[in-house]
Amino acid sequence: MFPTPVSIPMNPSNKSANKTKQDLNGFNAKRQKLVEQLTRENTIQSHTVKNAFLSVPREAFFPDSLHDHAYADNAFPIGGGQTISQPSTIAAMLELLDIQTGNKVLEIGSGSGYVLALLSHLTSDPTKVFGIELQSELQKQAIQNLRETGINGIRVNTGNGCLGWKESAPFDRILISAGCSKIPDTLVEQLLEGGIIVAPVAIANTNEKTKKNQNQLEITAATYPDALELVAYQKQNKKLIPKKRKCCYVFVPLICD
Repeated sequence: MFPTPVSIPMNPSNKSANKTKQDLNGFNAKRQKLVEQLTRENTIQSHTVKNAFLSVPREAFFPDSLHDHAYADNAFPIGGGQTISQPSTIAAMLELLDIQTGNKVLEIGSGSGYVLALLSHLTSDPTKVFGIELQSELQKQAIQNLRETGINGIRVNTGNGCLGWKESAPFDRILISAGCSKIPDTLVEQLLEGGIIVAPVAIANTNEKTKKNQNQLEITAATYPDALELVAYQKQNKKLIPKKRKCCYVFVPLICD
């Protein structure tokens, strides 16, 4: 059982909001340029994902020393041996997740909170967004980042993401932001019938033809044994049925201990 869920409270003053606005100056153009790039590459395909990326200041979820790199299409360290995924990877995951307005969404491996912020825009109701982060320091960081960007109502817990969030289940969508060999049964149980779960999993056929990853680099599972493919599963008759796949990506591993 998790400890009492942590909600993001309303800002008691406009101090954080003012700080955020100041920090945003100079980043709007970079954010717009990145979104245009991802749209041209067909990584961003929907207006909803595009608007979410334009609405959330990615730099606010970076360590201060790395703010200037926030809109490079690369992954960056956020502490504790964890990274914030590159924008093209996140966009691919969100397109596969196909969030509808009002969906209840759970993210496993919330890191610094950036994807939670995007999810809150996609579902149009931050109170329907839940995040689990294994490391308590990152969970606290996510809470602070969300608060300072004025996003209120998201609940973030620290704990074993493989156990899901029973008290708040079931969920319409589940996003696993860490590599896994298989989807934990507990998460399948907490997904609504007809719901979608997206996760990076081991490539099913290591002999398949070479594919191009998000950086247009030709890679194969044989050459890059850590490469994973993003898979969107739909729950049908209590089982997960793979519906869409995208290759190839690298993620930190999902820890279930």
